[in-house]
Amino acid sequence: MVQVLRTSILFIVIVAVLGVQTCFGQINRGSFPKGFVFGTASSAYQYEGAVKVDGRGPTIWDKFAHSFGKVLDFSNADVAVDQYHLYSEDVKLMKDMGMDAYRFSIAWTRLYPNGTGELNQAGVDHYNNVINTLLANGIEPYVTIYHWDLPQALDDRYNGWLSPQIINDFAVFAETCFLKFGDRVKHWITFNEPHTFSVQGYDVGLQAPGRCSILLHAFCRAGNSATEPYIVGHNVLLAHSTVVDIYKRKYKPKQKGSIGITLDTFWYEPASNSTEDIQATKRAIDFNLGWFLEPLIVGDYPSSMKTRVGNRLPKFSQAQSLALKGAFDFIGINHYTTWYAKNNSTNIIGLLLNDSLSDSGAMTFPFKGLKPIADRANSIWLYIVPHGIRSLMNYIKQTYGNPLVIITENGMDDGNSPFNSIQNALKDEKRIKYHNDYLTNLLAAVKEDGCNVQGYFVWSLLDNWEWGAGFSSRFGLYYVDFNDKLERYAKDSVKWFKNFLVST
Repeated sequence: MVQVLRTSILFIVIVAVLGVQTCFGQINRGSFPKGFVFGTASSAYQYEGAVKVDGRGPTIWDKFAHSFGKVLDFSNADVAVDQYHLYSEDVKLMKDMGMDAYRFSIAWTRLYPNGTGELNQAGVDHYNNVINTLLANGIEPYVTIYHWDLPQALDDRYNGWLSPQIINDFAVFAETCFLKFGDRVKHWITFNEPHTFSVQGYDVGLQAPGRCSILLHAFCRAGNSATEPYIVGHNVLLAHSTVVDIYKRKYKPKQKGSIGITLDTFWYEPASNSTEDIQATKRAIDFNLGWFLEPLIVGDYPSSMKTRVGNRLPKFSQAQSLALKGAFDFIGINHYTTWYAKNNSTNIIGLLLNDSLSDSGAMTFPFKGLKPIADRANSIWLYIVPHGIRSLMNYIKQTYGNPLVIITENGMDDGNSPFNSIQNALKDEKRIKYHNDYLTNLLAAVKEDGCNVQGYFVWSLLDNWEWGAGFSSRFGLYYVDFNDKLERYAKDSVKWFKNFLVST
């Protein structure tokens, strides 16, 4: 009893000391545990451009971005920020900042232009060059295998993620990555944000391939919002466990790397203290994070999803469940913002949408009455709530047994006004405060709360092509002049990170 009491008192003293340090000390790299990784993040379609260079095949995003009215500013990513040609210069920017790592994705159609078949050596050569350049500059590659750019040929052939055939084809692509790059790449991410592309691509139709049935097919020609997001999510999870098994059996013993998945999630807070709103908040998290994380922890979907979706939610066989459980070395988390959640006491939304959003029985929004939850960035969904990242990390710790987490994306955007000079655009104090405050809360989660977090990747290194927002949204630490040869200019946040990373 005395020993327990002594340990408890020691713990309280340590927490108190760390709390003072967090509140009053200037945070920097040295505030974080030794080995904590800092990096920036990107994706192939948003960065590379060069869509018809060296044998690259078309993707569903090439088709979607060229479809009228799908992108806010009518742009596409045919050129993007041309990192396909400018990667050497960009690696120097990372090195100059003092970043440890770079998260990027491999374009499936650069290796397999038609999704399957003959390997395109030019694509292999390109990524070998990128990886070698990173390592030569002391930057560790974190490679995402799938970041939304499905080969158009597979969508044409069998509707892509809606068919179980995709599991085998994805496994071949992923194994090619392990075979060609795994001697140097030690950190693999199978998928980026399966929740986002399941819902946005197959439920509300706002992203490629643009399938939905909401509002009586008012927005999409094809799709079934009541079933397709769940089918897609199911096939993604099975593809993930298949690829993790291949890596762990055939490559990890020799290559000594790690493999995980990146999941996106808002944090949600109850709109009121009512039991109904508190329960709705838990369901909102289940239908966002739990949908993909819970199968990896316990081998099945959250009970709230099984109850509310019923027979529309696919079931795992016993063998599939066993393969999923523990199929990760780390969990990547993309987190940007916090919203309120409220119980949906009417069925009007369910009747209008009949989809995964209405299935949760929770309405989520960033306002309480007319008052926003916090200050907003440029994007209409991105409200700046730094304590949300600490709450989220604690929820993952308490609910899922404190798995190893890497924050694979966090950041905020400014607008892209033609009336704003480059000189003014480089003064991004709001972004500096965003990262300082989110990192301060993340540090508290790690040091004070014991959350198992070992990395933080900024979205993004450069202003880039932001999916449906096109070039209207600037998330970069570096400003890209889209009107002048894609010149890169350091924003003030670059100087802040440089100072943060050299300080100990």
